[in-house]
Amino acid sequence: MPMIDVYAAEGTFRDKHALAKDLAAAVMRWEAVPAISLFVNNTAAFVHDLPADSLSNVAGDSNYVRVQVLTPVGTLDRNKQLGVVKELTDIVAAAAGEPRLTERTWVLLTESPEGGWGVNGHANTGADLIAAARAELGAIAARKKSGSE
Repeated sequence: MPMIDVYAAEGTFRDKHALAKDLAAAVMRWEAVPAISLFVNNTAAFVHDLPADSLSNVAGDSNYVRVQVLTPVGTLDRNKQLGVVKELTDIVAAAAGEPRLTERTWVLLTESPEGGWGVNGHANTGADLIAAARAELGAIAARKKSGSE
C-alpha cells in the first residue's frame, strides 16, 4: 500500500492523473499484492507541480523529477527495489514525453516504521495489514463459494 509523491517543475507532465495512476499500479505490481480493495483503494500517487525556480541542483539546473515511494517496512526486497526504481523512472520519462528525463529522475524508496502505516484512523503493523488482507480475501472466497459473486 505505497504512497507515491512526484515533484517536478510545472508543465513537466501533460496528464498528471494518468501518471499518478500508472505509478500507483506499477508499485502495486512490484509489491506483488492481490488486487483487493485494501490495496487498490490505498495505493496512491500525488503529483506536485513546483514553480521552475523552486528547485535546483548545484549547477543551477531545475529540470529534475523526484519520486518518493513510501511503503510499509520490509515490503520491497532488493529485486523489487531495482525493478520499481527502473519502471517508475521509465513511466516518468514517458509521461513527460522526454526519454532522456530518465537521467534526471530521482527515485527515493522510504519505509515507514513498524506500526507507522495509518489507514482508517489506525496505525497498522505489518501483521495488521496481513490480517486485513486475509480477511478480505476470505470474504471474497466465501461470496464466490455461496454464489453471490
